Amino acid sequence: MATVKLIDEKVAEGKVKEIYEDIKRFFGMPFVPNLFKAMGSWPDYLEVTWSRFKTIMGKGKLDPKTKQVIALAVSATNNCEYCIHAHTAALKQMGYTDEMIVELMAVVDLYNGFNKFLDGLRVEPDLKS
Repeated sequence: MATVKLIDEKVAEGKVKEIYEDIKRFFGMPFVPNLFKAMGSWPDYLEVTWSRFKTIMGKGKLDPKTKQVIALAVSATNNCEYCIHAHTAALKQMGYTDEMIVELMAVVDLYNGFNKFLDGLRVEPDLKS
């Protein structure tokens, strides 16, 4: 259960209501995800966050699947249950299979281990860009 009141679409007014409508259009969903409802009590924060989201997750040099893969990997590393479910669902809607998701998590596991191993031993980089 959330520690703050989520601002439901039925009671949203003004700027919050407008942003909620844009969120539903963007995702093609009949409801606003709780992530954004949690921001609804601070309309300016909701507005700047939604704008940032559209800029970063919208059209760019990286394709939408790549962005979702990155989002899921980061979410798994940060142990965000909400985001893990959201990005897994998005990837499945984009055609990812369970096997692909497990392989993705195996890569996350491998590199999290490498990171801790190398950081713990303070191994100096020898491959540079």
